[in-house]
Amino acid sequence: MSLLEITDLAGGYGESDILRGVDLALEEGEIFTVAGTNGAGKSTLARAVMGLLSRVRGRVAFDGSDLLALPTEARLGLGIAYVPQVRNVFPSLTVVDNLLAMRGLRALRQRLEEIFALFPALAERRRANAGRLSGGERQQLAIARALMVRPRLMVLDEPTAALAPALVAEIFAHVAELPRLGVTVLMVEQRARPALAISTRGCILDQGRVAMLDRAETLLADEPAADLYLGSPSPS
Repeated sequence: MSLLEITDLAGGYGESDILRGVDLALEEGEIFTVAGTNGAGKSTLARAVMGLLSRVRGRVAFDGSDLLALPTEARLGLGIAYVPQVRNVFPSLTVVDNLLAMRGLRALRQRLEEIFALFPALAERRRANAGRLSGGERQQLAIARALMVRPRLMVLDEPTAALAPALVAEIFAHVAELPRLGVTVLMVEQRARPALAISTRGCILDQGRVAMLDRAETLLADEPAADLYLGSPSPS
């Protein structure tokens, strides 16, 4: 049994379907990237997994549990963490308070120090308000907040969106470490080539359907498909 199983998933906002029958499965311990052009349904898929889509049908199962019957809060309780593309930290709170908000004021200090060991840049700025962090530091904080609850699955929606190119590799390096921490990753990402470079497998969405699904290196090696869906390689 796969950790996350998505079967014939369809739905969207209002009367329009954005997803039109998505089938995919994630195995425990892998990084799975969902790529595709703008409007393909990537972020909509992430929101559907988290119960944030107003209208959805099909099947989404996490470790055998039917997620579509559960509210978002219950999905979080099963061990699924979500890092949205925007508004993913509390800008008026310090780094420490952002992290403690995931567990409340009684959060274990040991866990806090474990997180700071993984994100030394945050440790140095632990007393700074999140609103004063750089874009890369804010994304690190968003991922660190999600890790506080020791999730089994993390859903990342465009973790490098709006970041300067110099910071992109830094965020992907942190994502690449998540399986070592026992976290399976479902990552929606516009920067598909570097995302797939750290992934086990991936798929390409096209108009709400899975156009391709394969090992990450296979998707990257398919030059016609890569040029069509993944964009041009970044200049060296």
